[in-house]
Amino acid sequence: MTYKVQKTEEDWKKELTPEQYSVLRQKGTERPFTGKYENFYEKGTYHCAACGAKLFESGTKFDSHCGWPSFDKAIPGTIEYHKDISFGMIRTEVLCVNCGGHLGHVFDDGPTATGDRYCINSVSLKFEPDSDVKK
Repeated sequence: MTYKVQKTEEDWKKELTPEQYSVLRQKGTERPFTGKYENFYEKGTYHCAACGAKLFESGTKFDSHCGWPSFDKAIPGTIEYHKDISFGMIRTEVLCVNCGGHLGHVFDDGPTATGDRYCINSVSLKFEPDSDVKK
């Protein structure tokens, strides 16, 4: 797949932290219950930490008790879906449609009306507060 944002692996290594590179470019996973956004509920928008593309609105975030930030839907057109059969499991991997960065996985066991639970690594996200939120 060809993405809008094209960089060499060396460029990604220079721009991302080692943990971000591991997750976003090598499909790693951060340890559960350690991510910056796991228990974070401010109003705003979550963006791809690699390319800045908008991915999730804060109103779609919920506490799934799984150890990673969870959302019940993505902003339409921002996520790419791939079958993931690694580690003896069948899952649906989610990637940023703009740069191909690995974000996490989506499951169909969500408790909200959508039935979806996007389980996303905090290091793959960058939060931007709503402009009307006082600092």
